[in-house]
Amino acid sequence: MKKVLIANRGEIAVRVIRACRDYGLRAVAVYADADADACFVKKADEAYALKGVTAAETYLDITKLINVAKRSGADAVHPGYGFLSERSEFARAVIDAGLIWIGPDPEVIEVLGDKLSARRIAQSVGAPLVAGSDGAIETASEALAFAKQHGVPIAIKAAHGGGGRGLKIARNLDEVEELFESATREAVAAFGRGECFIERFLDKPRHIEAQILADRSGNVVVVGTRDCSLQRRNQKLVEEAPAPFLSDVQRQAIHKAARDICAEAGYTGAGTVEFLLSVDGVISFLEVNTRLQVEHPVTEETTGIDLVIEQFRIAEGKTLSFTQTPEPRGHAIEFRINVEDPGRGFLPSAGRITRFETPAGPGIRLDSGVNNGCDVPPMFDSLVAKLIVWGRDREQAILRARRALGEFVIEGVPSTLPFHRAVMQENDFAGADFKVHTRWIETDFAAVLEQAARPAQQGNAALLRGVAEIDGKRVEIGLPESFLRLFGQAHMTPADATADVAADENALRAPLAGMLAHWRIENGAEVEKGQVVAMMDAMKMETAISAHRSGVITLLAEAGTFQQAATVIARIDPIETGASSHNAGQAKPETKA
Repeated sequence: MKKVLIANRGEIAVRVIRACRDYGLRAVAVYADADADACFVKKADEAYALKGVTAAETYLDITKLINVAKRSGADAVHPGYGFLSERSEFARAVIDAGLIWIGPDPEVIEVLGDKLSARRIAQSVGAPLVAGSDGAIETASEALAFAKQHGVPIAIKAAHGGGGRGLKIARNLDEVEELFESATREAVAAFGRGECFIERFLDKPRHIEAQILADRSGNVVVVGTRDCSLQRRNQKLVEEAPAPFLSDVQRQAIHKAARDICAEAGYTGAGTVEFLLSVDGVISFLEVNTRLQVEHPVTEETTGIDLVIEQFRIAEGKTLSFTQTPEPRGHAIEFRINVEDPGRGFLPSAGRITRFETPAGPGIRLDSGVNNGCDVPPMFDSLVAKLIVWGRDREQAILRARRALGEFVIEGVPSTLPFHRAVMQENDFAGADFKVHTRWIETDFAAVLEQAARPAQQGNAALLRGVAEIDGKRVEIGLPESFLRLFGQAHMTPADATADVAADENALRAPLAGMLAHWRIENGAEVEKGQVVAMMDAMKMETAISAHRSGVITLLAEAGTFQQAATVIARIDPIETGASSHNAGQAKPETKA
């Protein structure tokens, strides 16, 4: 390999660029319009525009990515995580284009990416498993029937999902059908396929995973374990390695199952086998992630192994630089720094970072995709950085984490820093009697976190494109809105567009920027205060929109359209005054289930 195209963005793109430098490779970045001035674009040796705004137009467009790889002269592609990293059709397209795919074979991605076939492989090697449906559940009524037969709680899972998308936990029978529909919608939006299956859900489980590396010489090695139990909405916030408070028997069982599953599947590259561990010691296979994990740095810090460089070596056909599970050295904890407001239920946000002061000192590593003045766009993931803290043991790692989190300052946008600081003071996490589980944040975390100030509205993320002549050569150029503003030509911002209705008490506004996935009520319906009336899809998760008052609702935005934060999407008029005057002449938007 000589030159690697990184089919991703943000902090993982920066991470792979650095590994390229350490391994003597050139790095090629690609970017959406909103990322034109991003850190990863500046750090790459070369960068190419994907000419689009949304993920579908850019980082998910296989044809564009392959064309850029050919144009740049790249001979390999690293997918990072998320986006196309677990899509077999992308891996196949890369290989068919004569490029090196830095990941497992397409056939292996296909088999393990389908959670049903992965479950069958786990069964065949004797890995621990809980009861589940024999195959995909076709309808919400079938899901309800399964729940009635096996009892709740149950986990509804997208067969082709990952990263918490398309995963819903039903704890009561009356919510099974709605959660099944929600999981299906998320799966279709994120992965293009909506098949879901059901498993018995272990109550208050820990989330334990094993990092795997496998080469083409038949070496399959468990590099180490991680605990990723601190989650909100089934997405991780804090991870640590090695997984603490496991017995030797439990650790050996997890290692063996992970090795056997990957060996049976013919795995090559870096991958992660995930398990649940119940409070009574029951271990159950969860899934295989056929890519690098967000939390891979804690394994690197406790083993001294660069997992991205090992991916490069494996892709080149070399054997692993080690063949036995390394003895962990010390303890590491990773904190995901997301642009979310913990005081508002981890509501994702977007905006400009006006202050970004990072911690330093012994045991501190920061993997970041942003710095002072960076814009966080609303159409992509809320993760902007990762703070990794190492200590000689877990106690020292926690002490250093408290110091590092105290030094870390982010302003301009909300962040998860207040939550992380609070967690480090919680005995359930920091004490010897470890009580954290995957729903601990929702059920046991009692700290009251202050709501962050709302960030200023962002302007149009698209670039104004045109053609110019430079030194006699006709070239296409893209100008950001900030450039146009210098000449008084900036487009109207969302804040300008809604200023005339700022004082409208009846206005129902989008709580964040994102796609208005669907309305749950009809135009003109009577709604109660607090009733969920719509769902928005933003930054990898569905967010419920509730009525801010009781009354008659008039829908003003169509399902399937992108909405900026604070945009008026509906009006709710008091029933006593009626809504007829507002309904008159209003075009009734189409609603989508």
